[in-house]
Amino acid sequence: MTSPIKSSKFLLASLALFASVASYAQSNTLLNASYDVAREFYKDYNTAFVAHYKKTTGKDVKIDQSHGGSSAQARAVADGLDADVVTMNTSTDVEFLAEKGVVAKDWAKKFPDNASPTTSTMLMLVRNGNPKGIKDWDDLIKPGVQVVIVNPKTGGNGRYAYLAAWGYVKKKGGTDAQAAEFVSKLFKNVPILARGGRDATTAFLQRNIGDALITFESEVVSIDREFGAGKVDSVYPSISIVAENPVAVVERTTAKKGTGELAKAYLDYLYSDEAQEIAAKHALRPRSQAVLKKYAATFKPVQLFTVQELFGSLGEAQKVHFNDGGQFDKLYVPGAK
Repeated sequence: MTSPIKSSKFLLASLALFASVASYAQSNTLLNASYDVAREFYKDYNTAFVAHYKKTTGKDVKIDQSHGGSSAQARAVADGLDADVVTMNTSTDVEFLAEKGVVAKDWAKKFPDNASPTTSTMLMLVRNGNPKGIKDWDDLIKPGVQVVIVNPKTGGNGRYAYLAAWGYVKKKGGTDAQAAEFVSKLFKNVPILARGGRDATTAFLQRNIGDALITFESEVVSIDREFGAGKVDSVYPSISIVAENPVAVVERTTAKKGTGELAKAYLDYLYSDEAQEIAAKHALRPRSQAVLKKYAATFKPVQLFTVQELFGSLGEAQKVHFNDGGQFDKLYVPGAK
């Protein structure tokens, strides 16, 4: 007959072993909450990182992904989604998480280049052959042209599209009043506001809505892979915006799971030559000047401006344009013609 003491010791040892195994499993699994358009990039990047981590540490690691509109993902993380890292397409979504105490207040200083290992810009995708003859922003406000855009209140893709159009007018010497009038005309040509970048692409290609889609440069590669090359033509406007893709460790989660070191390694590797190459192949503009030069044929020359140059910061742009009662709410009337 087993003594109560031995039974207790066995139970305690079993519990300790279980806790150790559970802790190991947790500490070697990461969840990356990211934006729609980056899903193909992170599919390839995760494979590369897993191999790199195994080679350098001897440890196996598993990376899970969650994708959606950037702002929707940020809200999900704030509401309790246990992501270890966030990889967004607009800094306002990471700032939102910083304000909630979910990521570090100084998150932008934790990694190089404002914690943005890649950038992108906004361009226009049009039907094969460009039947409406769309060449620049001015063509999008013409009568009879329908434009698919992500809702600026739910996705960074939409905010950058809005700011790019506004900045186009300003960079040509226009006033804020003229920019507001221009953007108002643009959104009168928007039949629907998509929830996120992938939702916008689906509306444009599968539901056949619109004559043009304003989206990130990187979405062109995804479309060619998913729907086949030649479905759309890409139109680079004369002027567009630099869109930084910020990243951050979700310290609320990593503190609980013990994944802080792994999460940092995961984001650090985004700056490696291999990761920058993968980014370039997915039409994400690499920070590495050597890799950028190597893929010069992919990244067409465009006159680019930064958010800071015209709007102060994305945070300021958020307050003025996208918060409830802001400029966007004033100029956008659903269903208006």
